[in-house]
Amino acid sequence: MAKGKKKSSELKGRKITLKMAKNALKLTVDGKRRLDLSNMEITTFPKCILKLCDVDELDLSRNMLKKIPDIIDSFVNLRWLDLHSNQLEQLPEAIGRLPKLHSLNLCNNLLTTYGIPYELGLLRNLRSLNLGMNHIETLPSSLAALKELRHLGLFNNLLTGVPQWLHTLPNLQALNIKSNPIRPDEPPELDPIQRVECLFLVREGCLCSECLQKCKEERGKVDSRISKGLVQRRSILAGLITPNSVAQDDQAVCR
Repeated sequence: MAKGKKKSSELKGRKITLKMAKNALKLTVDGKRRLDLSNMEITTFPKCILKLCDVDELDLSRNMLKKIPDIIDSFVNLRWLDLHSNQLEQLPEAIGRLPKLHSLNLCNNLLTTYGIPYELGLLRNLRSLNLGMNHIETLPSSLAALKELRHLGLFNNLLTGVPQWLHTLPNLQALNIKSNPIRPDEPPELDPIQRVECLFLVREGCLCSECLQKCKEERGKVDSRISKGLVQRRSILAGLITPNSVAQDDQAVCR
């Protein structure tokens, strides 16, 4: 390679002109203006489209965008924004200044927990949010403010748990959390045993065959629980002799 020449490691994207953008304007079936710049090999946000910032819908999906600038908040009429299948690692705080936004698709990017700004929770009219196929480990608590949210996609991420506030979203109808390494609930140390206030003892001969069989089955369940407990807590139960010894051990642990 000749001296002084450098090989660019970044792909050179397609340059979008205002004329091209105007030709990409479409009218939706409900009469909204959509700017469709999807799948056009764009690597940087085309600033020329600011002259079309009164559109209702913006489609920049299936490109190679790595960053969305703060000027996105110029699109104050946006109700629908599609950014899926790009290379976004983070979103600008200005994303929260799109008051009319109903639908936001961020699927199949490189977003992490730190790439989701607190301001995303300011989108009070947001009804559909797709964060699937990213690298998100936890969800920011600010999303709990999205009270109008109806559809939330979190599939194919790195989530290990589902936050409690998700269950408090009043209008949530569909939640997709498939293909996440979510841990199951931690099992209790011992199988829970129901406590009773009264215990009646009868001789075996006083029971009918049906009741006797049922008692034997229940006794088998108790024996099975005890054997499992012995395996799991061998060090604690090894010296167990009388019921009083359990109380003594418990007291010692509490002290």
